[in-house]
Amino acid sequence: MDGHTLDLTGVAIIVAAAVLFGGVLSRLKQPAIVGYIITGVALGPTGFGLIENADYIGALAELGVLMLLFIVGMELSLKAFMREIGPASLVAGGQIAAALLISFGFGVALGWPAGQALVLAFIVALSSTAVAIRMLEDIGELRTHTGEITIAVLIAQDIAIVPMLIIIDSLGAGTPLGFGVALKIFAAIAFLYLLIRVLSRRGKLRLPGTGAIAGRSDLVALSALAACFGAAALSGLIGLSPAYGAFVAGLVVANSTLRAEAVRVSEPIQSVLIVVFFLSIGLLIDLRYILDNLALVFFFVLGVIVVKTLFNLFLLKSAGQRWEQAFPAALMMAQIGEFSFVLAGAGAANGALDAEAYKLAIAVIAISLLVSPIWMISIRRFHEVAKAGVTDFRLALAQVYADEIHDFETGTQKMKRTTRHIVWRARALPRMRRIRKARLAAAREESLTEQAVK
Repeated sequence: MDGHTLDLTGVAIIVAAAVLFGGVLSRLKQPAIVGYIITGVALGPTGFGLIENADYIGALAELGVLMLLFIVGMELSLKAFMREIGPASLVAGGQIAAALLISFGFGVALGWPAGQALVLAFIVALSSTAVAIRMLEDIGELRTHTGEITIAVLIAQDIAIVPMLIIIDSLGAGTPLGFGVALKIFAAIAFLYLLIRVLSRRGKLRLPGTGAIAGRSDLVALSALAACFGAAALSGLIGLSPAYGAFVAGLVVANSTLRAEAVRVSEPIQSVLIVVFFLSIGLLIDLRYILDNLALVFFFVLGVIVVKTLFNLFLLKSAGQRWEQAFPAALMMAQIGEFSFVLAGAGAANGALDAEAYKLAIAVIAISLLVSPIWMISIRRFHEVAKAGVTDFRLALAQVYADEIHDFETGTQKMKRTTRHIVWRARALPRMRRIRKARLAAAREESLTEQAVK
């Protein structure tokens, strides 16, 4: 019992710390998920060790993945997606092809097995839907064409997770990538495509039992959870990924008369599971591995972000997007996505990734998520300065970080004043004590003198 009590206490402390730190970063206009990841790293097994075994957090995180895909499906505007399905499919396919080319190139140079190179390519190809949506909201682009094309590409990537997981599972099972695997992938994608086509052309569905639960927030929430996890379980039983079933369930609910109410009541559940999911990512990061391989991790993180940005920009321009739309979209898809953790976990579980490759993948994914908001803000500022006609790099740098430099200088001045005040107080304190003692002594002597006179 003591062990369980200690585990629950540790979980309670680390979740509270994550929520607190995430709230602080939100106040500073940074993504809260960065705070969740940092908290997990700091308090996890390779940090202060408040939690030594993150397996039970990881189990909750997997539920978070299912719920996240369910919410993505529910919030997807099929009509907007169908308008952008051509360029979105082209960009997503190009991202995967480029990742495969680069990963297999590294594989040949470093002697990686083909299966490991394949899994790493899939991991790198994906971008973070959660981070991109938050950044789109922050810059007011979520409902613009830039937001639509970005979300469409991210949804195409989410759909691509299905064949990726099927392929990774077949690697672990020792099944050759032959006709059977290809048929399963084709069936999954064909069904999803037909479902999207049908749902986008008809009105709202009236699901069975809608009349009985409409207006009852508790029943709507439970029904949404049942739809999510029930479809996930069915998908897993027929040999597909549970994430596929959760996403399909979200699409169906999104095109039903319960959509608005289901989205509203599911948001608190989603928020809790997102905290747990990104916290578990931080707990999985091996801090000692990063410190021992700092140059390697830094090289891969920088390479992934820069190369993905350039490839995204090229692919979006090739798909007919204008510069002012392609540039922010390319930046928002530069990081590696949260679902890449699912692929990394699947690859490690079936032996497609060895221990070192798994640690490297987790570190690179997490750090890319951490630095992506900074990358996004910095590059957008450079772009705005360049449009204003500033060509000198030092002057551009000064203008890009003018606010931060001003805040730093202001904070430095306040710190200097505070330090001077503390030093003055420290020096004056002994003198003030001597004066106080002298006054007390004089008062006592005067009192004794008055008593003697009386």
